Amino acid sequence: MIPGGGQPNMQALLQQAQKMQQDLAAAQQELADATVEGSAGGGLVRATVSGAGELRALVIDPKAVDPDDTETLADLVVAAIQNANDTAQKLQQEKLGPLTQGLGGGIPGLGF
Repeated sequence: MIPGGGQPNMQALLQQAQKMQQDLAAAQQELADATVEGSAGGGLVRATVSGAGELRALVIDPKAVDPDDTETLADLVVAAIQNANDTAQKLQQEKLGPLTQGLGGGIPGLGF
């Protein structure tokens, strides 16, 4: 039963919303500071992205460079970046999932 004749405690709701907002901002900052790596071609190409999915570094082993076959190298680069972004998305789910579940399954339009 809600105290006060059926009215929700607005102060408590505002405090809860503020805490959720602070927790979400902290988790987003953690993601921005985190780095994850993805690779392709048995490690010939390695991509490093932030936890938010921003490409930070790309390392290409000289063995992967064949001037007559740039398509394979391009495919390896794309695969390494996709692998790193997949890992970043998993990290996002770990950090943000518990926070957004408290919002009734997410907030439409915010990507949660």
